[in-house]
Amino acid sequence: MPDFETIEKFILAVEQNPHDKVIEEFYTDDATMQENQNEPRVGKVHLIKNEQIMLSKALTVDSKCIRPFFQTENKVIIKWKFRFVWKNNTVTEIEEIAYQEWEGNKIKREQFFYDPKQFIPQKQA
Repeated sequence: MPDFETIEKFILAVEQNPHDKVIEEFYTDDATMQENQNEPRVGKVHLIKNEQIMLSKALTVDSKCIRPFFQTENKVIIKWKFRFVWKNNTVTEIEEIAYQEWEGNKIKREQFFYDPKQFIPQKQA
């Protein structure tokens, strides 16, 4: 079960650091990530590589936790708001819910819930 301080450190890391670095620090080696009902991605190395590919397409990524987060034993639920400014001068803003299962102070499983329509890039104003 994660302690409160670790969850707070995780949230701060997501808000301040590239997400691939966060995965490296806070996920188990055999962690999984799943987008809505899609097949999960498996293994920290694969998760980091996938994140690096996504980050390489962005000029900036702003991440914000919409508090409060919720914890019951090893389960944590966090609402996030992300703003991606892409290299093609479009913007994507999304809100999602992350449902996490922790093993000690590391994330073992994570599933994201969001409306895929949010990923349609918009022209930057």
